Amino acid sequence: MSSQARTTATRSTVARTILRLALGAIFFTHGWQKIFDYTIAGTQTAFTQMGVPAAQLIAPAIGFLELAGGAAIIFGILVRPIAILLAADMLGALFLVHAPAGIFADKGGYELVLVLAAGAAALAIAGAGRLSVDALVFGRSKNRTVAALA
Repeated sequence: MSSQARTTATRSTVARTILRLALGAIFFTHGWQKIFDYTIAGTQTAFTQMGVPAAQLIAPAIGFLELAGGAAIIFGILVRPIAILLAADMLGALFLVHAPAGIFADKGGYELVLVLAAGAAALAIAGAGRLSVDALVFGRSKNRTVAALA
């Protein structure tokens, strides 16, 4: 492997690790908030008021997805499938709740959920990287998507 290829691989690993840590922390804390701060019952009520379909089922599922999924993303465990679920979660929040309010989050808009959806989609495409449990357990040390395109 050339020096330039090693530098590119190192940068990719660092970038994916930074993205995983930041994104995972946000999802984890939002899941924690839904389950423990607002409580599941409170989150169900809020989802119902926001017009989320099947709020009684969806609210706890989303709370636990964000909590467990955020932790998994931080450690790099099953990143691709979890990232797909989290991206879908954020797209649902965007279209069901936030889109009518415009882009700005201070007005209830979609800027945060759009960035979270994009970050999760990026991880679903790129994978966890070399500094992850996925790499240790499954040997996913290379980005196979990029390698296939090269």
